[in-house]
Amino acid sequence: MTDSKYFTTTKKGEIFELKAELNSDKKEKKKEAVKKVIASMTVGKDVSALFPDVVNCMQTDNLELKKLVYLYLMNYAKSQPDMAIMAVNTFVKDCEDPNPLIRALAVRTMGCIRVDKITEYLCEPLRKCLKDEDPYVRKTAAVCVAKLHDINAQLVEDQGFLDTLKDLISDSNPMVVANAVAALSEIAESHPNSNLLDLNPQTINKLLTALNECTEWGQIFILDCLANYTPRDDRESQSICERVTPRLSHANSAVVLSAVKVLMKFMEMLPKDLDYYGTLLKKLAPPLVTLLSAEPELQYVALRNINLIVQKRPEILKHEMKVFFVKYNDPIYVKLEKLDIMIRLASQANIAQVLAELKEYATEVDVDFVRKAVRAIGRCAIKVEQSAERCVSTLLDLIQTKVNYVVQEAIVVIKDIFRKYPNKYESVIATLCENLDSLDEPEARAAMIWIVGEYAERIDNADELLESFLEGFHDESTQVQLQLLTAIVKLFLKKPTETQELVQQVLSLATQDSDNPDLRDRGYIYWRLLSTDPVAAKEVVLAEKPLISEETDLIEPTLLDELICHIGTLASVYHKPPSAFVEGSRGVQHKRLPARAGSGESAESPEVGQSGTSEAPPAVIPSQGDLLGDLLNLDLAPATTTVPSVQPSMQMGAMDLLGGGLDSLPGVSHRTEMQSPQPSSDYSERELGGDIGGSPSMGAALGAPAAMPAALSNAPAVGGGLGDLFDLGGGVGMPTGFYVAPKTLFLPAMKAKGLEISGTFARRGGIIQMDLSLTNKAMSVMTDFAIQFNRNSFGLAPAGPLQVLTPLTPNQTIDVSLPLGTTGPVMKMEPLNNLQVAVKNNIDVFYFSCQYPLSLLFVEDGKMERQVFLATWKDIPNDNEAQFQIKDVHLNSDAASNKLQGSNIFTIAKRTVDAQDMLYQSIKLTNGIWVLAEMRVQTGNPNYTVNRNKESCQ
Repeated sequence: MTDSKYFTTTKKGEIFELKAELNSDKKEKKKEAVKKVIASMTVGKDVSALFPDVVNCMQTDNLELKKLVYLYLMNYAKSQPDMAIMAVNTFVKDCEDPNPLIRALAVRTMGCIRVDKITEYLCEPLRKCLKDEDPYVRKTAAVCVAKLHDINAQLVEDQGFLDTLKDLISDSNPMVVANAVAALSEIAESHPNSNLLDLNPQTINKLLTALNECTEWGQIFILDCLANYTPRDDRESQSICERVTPRLSHANSAVVLSAVKVLMKFMEMLPKDLDYYGTLLKKLAPPLVTLLSAEPELQYVALRNINLIVQKRPEILKHEMKVFFVKYNDPIYVKLEKLDIMIRLASQANIAQVLAELKEYATEVDVDFVRKAVRAIGRCAIKVEQSAERCVSTLLDLIQTKVNYVVQEAIVVIKDIFRKYPNKYESVIATLCENLDSLDEPEARAAMIWIVGEYAERIDNADELLESFLEGFHDESTQVQLQLLTAIVKLFLKKPTETQELVQQVLSLATQDSDNPDLRDRGYIYWRLLSTDPVAAKEVVLAEKPLISEETDLIEPTLLDELICHIGTLASVYHKPPSAFVEGSRGVQHKRLPARAGSGESAESPEVGQSGTSEAPPAVIPSQGDLLGDLLNLDLAPATTTVPSVQPSMQMGAMDLLGGGLDSLPGVSHRTEMQSPQPSSDYSERELGGDIGGSPSMGAALGAPAAMPAALSNAPAVGGGLGDLFDLGGGVGMPTGFYVAPKTLFLPAMKAKGLEISGTFARRGGIIQMDLSLTNKAMSVMTDFAIQFNRNSFGLAPAGPLQVLTPLTPNQTIDVSLPLGTTGPVMKMEPLNNLQVAVKNNIDVFYFSCQYPLSLLFVEDGKMERQVFLATWKDIPNDNEAQFQIKDVHLNSDAASNKLQGSNIFTIAKRTVDAQDMLYQSIKLTNGIWVLAEMRVQTGNPNYTVNRNKESCQ
């Protein structure tokens, strides 16, 4: 008889009857009653009133009955916490039962009862079970620790369960090891910085030993744990790979993907010339191919993971193209994913086979799939240049079918082929023009209009064709309108006499009759260009366009590396990092691949050999930042022994190349009153001192207000003024040397795609130097560093290249010292000591603003003759004088004088008046301006008074 009878009772007063049965003396009747209770609970009836009666049934030797009672207890303990305490004694007793199944059942149920009141009573039983002689009990107790940690993390830590859990990794039973790893992994996810899984070679060896004997899900836990380990060297990496490789033949696809994840990660550390590296590549292909024989849903997950693997290492599956050919009964989501992988694997060797297949797909009945297939033919043409002609021929054959959506897709991709191979396949334009009337989709119409406009000089009736589109201008989509406007302007610039009326018509439609701001703005730009400077208009509109690349849809290398570390998870299916879809990002850690052994770089970076060539990924259309990067492609030759002078003309040109990239920086100024490399001699007091940011003492040193402008309060400042020269700022100062402020953060990593720059300024042996620390907090290697300054108040400019001679690997910091000259172009900045910097590397161009201490500009020949000093001091008007205090300087006048001389502030004379030492000092700036000062030092008073005068001396 089945258990269905327990669900069919219709008696009245059922709870009362069940209560009586539960208290029966007969064991069989009691068991039947508990089954009825569980049945009622299962269908949603409230049987919580029977809680004490059911709990009384726990005192039994019958395992089946005990399981049922525990099931009831787990369900109702939260709603009846006070009564649940009644069960504690039974739990404690069951944890010492001779039967290991009952001990394990008790500890499992303990972990599922999420009631704070009874949690503390469960610690002792759990501790005993963690050290139980039976492995089944130990493995159950290991999982219970993770559940208990979720309820009360502090309690678990205080009771020392985490240490016991770590000890279980050394257990002799593989299932206990697997469960201990699973529990520690889950706890570590909620505490990313706890370092619970302290992986070392000994631990890894134990995990690998357990890997062969535990269940499939245990194997997954262990493999995922191994994926978080970074081997010490390539030998250890190879050893782990050899022991993990047998998992590739497992029947469970989850185990296979977890093994692939470990191997993909550890391959990064294997030298490519190693025999084992080639062997491993061959071993990875068959299991991935086998995954494609599963159900469609599993196929899709496998394909999404294979897509990532192919982007990272296409050589793994380069000979397996046929398995990605589409089957007639594949669901559309599988078909599209296979199509994408086919294009990624397309090469000169297999392109004929791929094109024949794609041509077949273009005759299918599924419209979406056909469109993708036609697009794929175009992508193949762009990717494999040798096949371009064959692809164009295939597209023309498809156009001849006159199937509307096929024709339109073909025209869209032919436009891209024209962009990739200009002046090569324009003979097909006539065929395209024949199908002009059949185009009804915006993208296809826009593509055709682009072709007509771009090659207007080759099409006799180009004006008529574009005019036909113009008739329904307001009914077109924005995409078509914008393309039509540009195409007609191109046509006008190529054939001005014939198309003047047409261009006026389209400009009028775009600017006066359109509500679309994008269209209207573009119309006005063209109108003004054409009316003011037709030559400039021609250079802008008919400029040579950058070639396009097929690989524009590749995942960004840093993200790809992170996704490779998440193979077999949702992240690899979504192609997004976990932080993008895990709510609150709790427990999400950013993972990265290890650096390749012996090269100091990760695999996705170009490998630079002795010849200097690099296997860089295919170029894509550069963004604005990339174009700036090209313009900043400075000389990276090794440093010379002498510091070359910086020519103003060179720096002026370089400044112009920076474009608008510096506009968003603090203190930017576009005033160009000072075009001379040397500032004029009649600076006002405001110009010399009042515009200085940084520390108050620096502003005061030259008569500035003590407070920094509010808009600049967040700008990084390096050092300050005289206060810092006395080592009050805690920098790297020496009694007789130039004061060097501690390094400050110039550019945070979050604003520079992982590049963090901190630095300071120093003057050594008469040479100004910018000391930088470059830290790579991204997951890819950084190379090709260069630096430039914008025009600034004192003409500071690099006197040599930025010497980063080795690639900057992830988590590496490199210290470099950049010599600076003062003969660069000059422009007054706000504040005066503001410096705007552009740093370029292989990833992008980054901009930041910093402030340098003016003491950097104090030259060594700044000691004025006493008679000249006296005469100059008397000649300076009182208006040019300012007074301020330097506080908390515990030095006598002689010590202060010696210290200041180390920073080129020279004491000309000293006299004592009314118990005060009066020091008269001179400073000369790099631009020839002199600053004279009188400093009063009173014995016992830590505050100095300074009077400052300034004058420009020739």
